[in-house]
Amino acid sequence: MDKTSLMPKRTVVVSNRLPFTVIQENGAIQFKDSVGGVATGLRSVLCSSQSSQPPQPEYVWVGWPGSAINSGLQKEVQSKAFSEFHSYPVFLSEQDIEDFYQGFCNRTLWPLFHYFPSHARYEEAQWLHYKKVNRFFSDALLKIIKDDDVLWIHDYHLMLLPNLIRNELPDLRIGFFLHIPFPQFELFRLLPEGWRREILEGLLGADLVGFHVHDYARYFLRCVQRILGHKHYMDQLTVDARPVQVSTFPMGVDFQKFFVTAASPEVKKEKEGLRKAMANSKVVLSVDRQDYSKGIIHRLKGFEKMLEMNPEWHGRVSLVMVVVPSRIGIQDYEDMKKQIEELIGRINGKFGSLTWTPIVYQYRSVPFETLVALYAMSDVALVTPLRDGMNLVAKEYLASRTDESGVLILSEMAGAAKELREAVIINPNDPSEIAGALKMALEMSLEEQVSRNRIMQKRLRRYDVARWAHAFLNDVTSVRHSHEKFYGKLLGFSGERHILQQYSRSVRRLLLLDCDVTLVPYVKRPYLARPSEELLKILHKLTVNSKNEVVLVSGRDRSTLQTWFGSLPVGLVAEHGVWIKQRHQDWSLIRPLESDWKRKMRPLLEAYADRLTGAFVEEKEFSLVWHCRAADEREGIRAARELTDDLLAFTANMDVQILPGNRIVEVRCGGVNKGIAAQQWLSRSDFDFILAVGDDKTGEDMFMVLPERANSIRVGMPATKAQFTLHKREDVLGLLKQFIREEEFKGETLPRPEEGPRLYGKRPGSVPGALA
Repeated sequence: MDKTSLMPKRTVVVSNRLPFTVIQENGAIQFKDSVGGVATGLRSVLCSSQSSQPPQPEYVWVGWPGSAINSGLQKEVQSKAFSEFHSYPVFLSEQDIEDFYQGFCNRTLWPLFHYFPSHARYEEAQWLHYKKVNRFFSDALLKIIKDDDVLWIHDYHLMLLPNLIRNELPDLRIGFFLHIPFPQFELFRLLPEGWRREILEGLLGADLVGFHVHDYARYFLRCVQRILGHKHYMDQLTVDARPVQVSTFPMGVDFQKFFVTAASPEVKKEKEGLRKAMANSKVVLSVDRQDYSKGIIHRLKGFEKMLEMNPEWHGRVSLVMVVVPSRIGIQDYEDMKKQIEELIGRINGKFGSLTWTPIVYQYRSVPFETLVALYAMSDVALVTPLRDGMNLVAKEYLASRTDESGVLILSEMAGAAKELREAVIINPNDPSEIAGALKMALEMSLEEQVSRNRIMQKRLRRYDVARWAHAFLNDVTSVRHSHEKFYGKLLGFSGERHILQQYSRSVRRLLLLDCDVTLVPYVKRPYLARPSEELLKILHKLTVNSKNEVVLVSGRDRSTLQTWFGSLPVGLVAEHGVWIKQRHQDWSLIRPLESDWKRKMRPLLEAYADRLTGAFVEEKEFSLVWHCRAADEREGIRAARELTDDLLAFTANMDVQILPGNRIVEVRCGGVNKGIAAQQWLSRSDFDFILAVGDDKTGEDMFMVLPERANSIRVGMPATKAQFTLHKREDVLGLLKQFIREEEFKGETLPRPEEGPRLYGKRPGSVPGALA
């Protein structure tokens, strides 16, 4: 399929801020472009006509206009925003701004996600405002969204929004991108339990959750596993039988815009003026928004250390520091501003002279052309965040170096460091390391500068912000295509009706039902599992019908199955096919088997269990099972892989099978599986209706031996040889209830889903089922 064809007709972009700020003066309104952040990067994409990328789809931008708008001016703002900027404003009150934006977003989420837990505040009222504003955004979107739109939600302000929209529009294509780091589990769980669950559930409303770097994606998946219990396979989760892809998309910059601007006559002239003002000193540039995560204090201390260690550079180098005001009124930021200015004063007083100022400091934002001129004239860019989602300053600096000169010093804590390995990478927590990097950069030969920058510029030119956006939007649609591919096998109304009609017309029926998880819920300790009263009633009603032969197939031992189901007239298969019990008969081995190997194998399994808290070994008559259900998820997976490798080597000349499963590793006798066991019943030719249901790899053995006329169902979403799939175990029970109901009301027409209630889980109505 041509990937360009997957692009949506219209993209609805949602971010906290619109690409402009509305200013009210004397009852009139003025629209001023937003500077920096997500808005700038996205605006350059959505308004782009670059020939290097496929044309961008039509778009609408939803967000807050940057200030509290008087109710009398809101209609005017809305009209102008839509007609001139393709935007739909969400209006917030002063209280909303204080508790949502200044409060929960910037006093709770921002410090916690940037690894500053001591700055985080946990106030219930601000959390409730966060939820309230996310609902405001949801209400606004529901007024303008179309069925074939792609909704692209941005950043930490709106992490509840994907699920709010999913609940209202289950078939909408939704993507979410987080522009800041996602913290590790130990930090994320500092949030109160209810908050952290709602945030994760909110994000999982998206089809695609994107991050700048792989580490953040891994931290997110681990939090989802530990807190919500959703496992992933190749970075894909299954949530309510819907795939959620977690992927990495390192955001680029509008490389061409910076490069062309840097070469313009106006910027060249400003660059020359700046260079002249610096009296031909080497220039180290620092440009950042005022924030404790940016490491501004650290770079000042590093510059001070460099001057202490290298007096030969006195009078020959200056640090130009531009600090853009941010979050004015928040005490942490006011304290930091004071600390920055005191430190600058101290360094200038300590090292400066009448003819040389070591640090040139500006506390204000600068126009775009001036910023590019600063990038173009500086010999070194010093970028030292203590934690950063990406950091576009580093990329903007490189894009502005038209002559390929200059040195980028970059913190290893910035997401950009994963891409820009040719930069001088430092740990910003060590002033001596910053000092050493500055000396190296100031003395680096032009040849080496060009060699490093040429590689990085080529990479940034190729993967710019437009390609980043296109890749993300394409993947949102691709995830939905994989979703629809799964639904192609989903047992819809027509497929169900087809099976029910076969069942109704038949006189000898065989039902092969996998007992593990399909019919009995998964629990951390096998001995805690019990069939529900509902299941036992369903099985009883099926087995009293003389036309039905019900066989329960399981990996459990025969004693457990006998306890659970011995009172029912059913066939039983234990230990994945080792033991067979025909209806009204005694247990028998499928063939003569040896179990002496268990004595040799058990010490190895127990050794692995002893190393991992929560792991244990279960012994059956002809198998051993190492469980890590109750252990730490990540450690359990790692130990299971190591154990599997050791077992495969240890058992190379033994007649046993190694079967890795759902947080287990099972060792069992060779030449035995559920398919071979099922043939004990399938070999009889008098069945005119056959149904097999399973939920894992062991069930696939059963599906492979079924005759062509049989019906097969797998619970879950993996690739399968089964004809049909169902969402979850409750759907299997629902289908069995339909069998019973078919007999009780034989001859009557069953209602279609829209004519009456279903007996089991609802489906997304717009996705056709198999045979539909």
